[in-house]
Amino acid sequence: MITIEFIVIILCLLVGTRFGGMGLGLISGIGLFILSFVFGLQPGKPPVDVMLTILAVIGCAATLQTAGGLNVMMQFAERLLRKHPQHITLLAPFTTWMLTFLCGTGHVVYTMFPIIADIALKKGIRPERPMAVASIASQMVITASPVSVAVVSLVSIIGAHHGVGQAWGILEILAVSVPASLFGVMIAALWSLRRGKDLADDAEFQEKLTDPKQREFIYGSTETLMNQRFPKQAYWSTWIFFAGIAVVVLLGALPELRPAFEIKGKMTALSMNLVIQMMMLIAGAVMLIACKVNASAISNGAVFKAGMVAIFSVFGVAWMSDTFFQAHLDELKMALEGVVKSHPWTYAIVLFLVSKLVNSQAAALTAVAPMGLMLGIEPKMLIAFFPASYGYFVLPTYPSDLACIGFDRSGTTKIGKFIINHSFILPGLIGVSCACAASYLLVQTFF
Repeated sequence: MITIEFIVIILCLLVGTRFGGMGLGLISGIGLFILSFVFGLQPGKPPVDVMLTILAVIGCAATLQTAGGLNVMMQFAERLLRKHPQHITLLAPFTTWMLTFLCGTGHVVYTMFPIIADIALKKGIRPERPMAVASIASQMVITASPVSVAVVSLVSIIGAHHGVGQAWGILEILAVSVPASLFGVMIAALWSLRRGKDLADDAEFQEKLTDPKQREFIYGSTETLMNQRFPKQAYWSTWIFFAGIAVVVLLGALPELRPAFEIKGKMTALSMNLVIQMMMLIAGAVMLIACKVNASAISNGAVFKAGMVAIFSVFGVAWMSDTFFQAHLDELKMALEGVVKSHPWTYAIVLFLVSKLVNSQAAALTAVAPMGLMLGIEPKMLIAFFPASYGYFVLPTYPSDLACIGFDRSGTTKIGKFIINHSFILPGLIGVSCACAASYLLVQTFF
C-alpha cells in the first residue's frame, strides 16, 4: 500500500509539472483526495507559516518592482557589464546572482539576458558562455537570499522541529549558503570561459551570417537600460528594501533584540518567521506611502504573479506529501533511518530529484526536509545539502532557461537533439555539486 500511495504522489507531481506551478498545486489536491478518501489516510497539515512568510516577502518585492527599484538595480548591473565587456562570462553570473540575492526570486533577471547577449556578441564572445551560467546563477542563489522562498521555508521547517529561538536561525543558514553558492557559481563561470567553439570557428554560426537577414537579426539591435532615467522614488524604494533586509539579518544575528514571550513556562524570543513577515510588510508599506506607488498595479507585476504561483505549488505539494509521511512515519523510520543517518548524502539525492519533479526549491524542501528531520537527520545536514534543492535545470523546461535560449539571437544557447544535452546541464551540475561540497565542509568545520 505504501508503494501504491507513493506512486500516486509521483504521478501527481509528474502530471502537475506539465501545467506549471499552478497545475502542480491544483493536481496535488487530487493526490490528497485519493490518499484520504481512497486509502483512508488522515490529511496532514498545510505549511501555513511558510506560506504566510512567502506572501509577505513577495508583497514587498512586488511593491519594489512597481516603484521602479528593480529597474534601478538592473541599470547598475548593466553599467558594470558594459564597462568590462571582456569579462562578461565572469561578471554576468555574479550580476544575476546579486539581483536574485537582493530580491529573493530569479524572475527579476529576465531583462538582463538580452543585455548579456548583446554585450557578448559585440565583443565577439560566444553568448552561450555567459548566458547559460548566468541563468544557473540566478537560481542557485535562491538558497542564499535572506528573502527567498527557499530560505524562509528552511528557517520555518527547522524552527518548527526544534522550537522557537534555537541555534539554527537565518544567520547561521546564510553564513553557510552564501559562500557556498558563490563558490559554486565561481567554479561554473570559470569552466564556462572556454566552453564551445569561438564564434569565428563555429561553422553553424558562420553559416547564419551568410544570410543578410539573419546577420541583421543577430547584430542589428541593441538592448539597453543605460539611457533610461528613473524618478527619485525608484531610488528611494531600493534603499528602503535594502534597509528591510538589513533589519531582518540584524534581528536574526542578535535574538536579544527581539521581544521574548513566555511559551510553556519558558521565555523565548519572537520567531524569525514572524520577524521576516513584519519587516517585509513594513518595508512594503513605507515604499507604498513614501514612493507614491500605485497600489492597484502591484498585483499585476511579474514578481507578484510568480510569487503567488510559488505559494500555490508549495501549498498543494507540501500538504499532499505531509499526509503520506505522517501516516507512514513509523514504517519509513524503520526502513530508512539507518541508511539516512549513516549516509546523509542520500537525502541530497532525494532533494535534488524531487526539486526537478516540482520545479521549485521551496516546494522540494517543504516535501523532503521535514521527512529528513523525522528520520533523524541532523539539522546541520539539511543546511549542508541545501544547494541540492536546485535540480530543475536537468531538463530545460524552467522559464528562466527557456527565456535565456530565446534571448540568445546567435542560437548558441540551445537544447540539443537528445534534450538532456542542453546548454545548462554542465554548468548546473558543476555549480550545484561544488556548492554542496563547500557547504558540507563549512558545516563540518564551523558547526
